[in-house]
Amino acid sequence: MNDTAVPPEVFQSVTEFREAEWQLRNIRLAGLHWHAERKTTSDVPVLMLHGWLDNSLTFIKLAPELASQSEVYAVDMAGHGKSGHRPAGQSYLLMDYVADLAELVENHLLVNDKEQIDLVGHSLGGIVCALYAAAFPERVRNLVMIDSLGAISRPVDQTIPQLRRAIQKRLAGSGRQTVYQDIETAAKAREGGLSPLSPEAALTLTPRNMRQEPGGYVWRTDSRLRHPTPLMMSEDQVMASLRAITTPTLFVRAESGLLASRSGLDERGQAITNLKVAHVPGGHHCHLDGNTRPVSEAIKHFLSDE
Repeated sequence: MNDTAVPPEVFQSVTEFREAEWQLRNIRLAGLHWHAERKTTSDVPVLMLHGWLDNSLTFIKLAPELASQSEVYAVDMAGHGKSGHRPAGQSYLLMDYVADLAELVENHLLVNDKEQIDLVGHSLGGIVCALYAAAFPERVRNLVMIDSLGAISRPVDQTIPQLRRAIQKRLAGSGRQTVYQDIETAAKAREGGLSPLSPEAALTLTPRNMRQEPGGYVWRTDSRLRHPTPLMMSEDQVMASLRAITTPTLFVRAESGLLASRSGLDERGQAITNLKVAHVPGGHHCHLDGNTRPVSEAIKHFLSDE
């Protein structure tokens, strides 16, 4: 059964999924599981990671398409959706997400040292998947990055200013939680921002990121996710991580996405030896918002090696 609130018009087109939960050593991760539709499917599971401040429901349109071929899992990363939060005194470091992914794969999704997994990541999720594929190429059969091509970088002379901003924010703490009278009002707020969403897409993602309290609803997501990170990779480090990827890789490039006009993207793409690029219509959430068929078809063909 489907245990997560989803707008009816979206639910009608969605293959059945179930809630999933994985206990890691230091945190509990939640997510969703779509069973493969046919018995004669690939024995390589697909694991999907969402973007910053999103959750596993970002894949509610794409996952059923991939479930025609494989078992599909989508995880709420730490601090997001229904997953646990980092302990007090910790922050959300990029490499800790990679470590979470490694533990999830090794202890819960694969049985022996010879098995592999297909990774599909959007935005931040794509960055995490790429770093894992670079560090553990023997574990990843295929890598897909949706509007994502390596970590955000900063010049080395910004190292100390970045550290200062992060510590100042940590000392100041987060502001008071905004209380929304209903989910619809919160979804309306989510429509704006760095990567705008349609009303339907915002209403799809928002309920999983909310919890009810007296007087209304507040964000379930950890407020520390909005704090500056104390350390970012340099462009040289990003390029080195991309050159380390030997896994067959697909970059889904959205024509109106956040990377559409970013400089240096071609150089990053050239750093990956075995890279294919799929140009698709849409914005940053091209896999969720608007016409998602070009995205799902490109990824299905890539994962099935057609």
